[in-house]
Amino acid sequence: MTDFILDWSIDLPILVAAVIPALLLLGFYYWRLHHNASFLKILSFWVISFFVLGIISGLLALGLQWGFDNFALQIPGWRRLTRNLIAASGRQTFVTIPIEEGCKLIAFFTPIWYFQGRYHFRLRTIFLLGVSVCLGFSTQENVVYVFYDPESLLDRIIGTPFHAFFSAPWIYILSKKILVNLNFTGSIKHFLFAWLNSIICHLVVNILATAGEYDKNLQFFSYGLFPFLLWMFWRFEQFFCLVQNKPITPLISGVTPRHRYWQRGLILFALILGGNAIFGMFVLIKAVSPLISRQIFDLQILWLIFSRTAVNLIFGIIAIAIYIYLRNVAKKYPKKY
Repeated sequence: MTDFILDWSIDLPILVAAVIPALLLLGFYYWRLHHNASFLKILSFWVISFFVLGIISGLLALGLQWGFDNFALQIPGWRRLTRNLIAASGRQTFVTIPIEEGCKLIAFFTPIWYFQGRYHFRLRTIFLLGVSVCLGFSTQENVVYVFYDPESLLDRIIGTPFHAFFSAPWIYILSKKILVNLNFTGSIKHFLFAWLNSIICHLVVNILATAGEYDKNLQFFSYGLFPFLLWMFWRFEQFFCLVQNKPITPLISGVTPRHRYWQRGLILFALILGGNAIFGMFVLIKAVSPLISRQIFDLQILWLIFSRTAVNLIFGIIAIAIYIYLRNVAKKYPKKY
């Protein structure tokens, strides 16, 4: 019993560190809604409640996946079958991802459908509650991973907003077309398309993140992970602006096919540079953090930090410059391009 308490006391700071990022993100998006102070007090109850529902949905998803794995282990050769990327991707596509997205959907849709007739939540409030569920789900996931592998803390912190990025399309469709007016008419097709989009994005991220673990020749896939995540972050911000009725400036504003292809190429280039600049900084942090306490003043360590940071900053500045250029072109010449 004493050993159990001691283990928990040792792991407690790490577990807290796994929970804090989700709460900070939730507070950030909660603050960005710009409601009046009295309404924020009421809204905070719902935000925390849906955050807890997200944690519960994560536990439910974990239990369902555990049950499937126990059943699948009875199939001869199942372990050997899932050791290659194609089989693992199939399991993700048809089991893991639908379970996770389904549990989040139930935790979000059911209480909103029940309470909407009484409280008449606005579009942006419903969207925020959906984000709360996703961040709660991520919190549960972070705690489970970090408890069994404390060294994965940085990876889990980085992955905190991913579930909100994955689910943003169907949360937006449900918020705008169904839950605001409690009307399914003509909206099922849009929801199914958004649901499929979320599953595909979820699968792509999982493949890019884990392909190198199945085959070392596929380690270059990791260079596509952060550009894809950067695009999903941009898309999430677009949804967040839409639910607040804020104007959105398109990055592709060209009229002729030539101009549009040129702008698409610039966007792809900016995502590659910006995404891998972020990826490079995280790789640098993981490589240097074990050495800082012992060799912080070592010239080779300092030069490594300076040189890698400079390169990543240059890539990031170029990506930001391309983004600003495309926005300015769209604003300045909306009809010409």
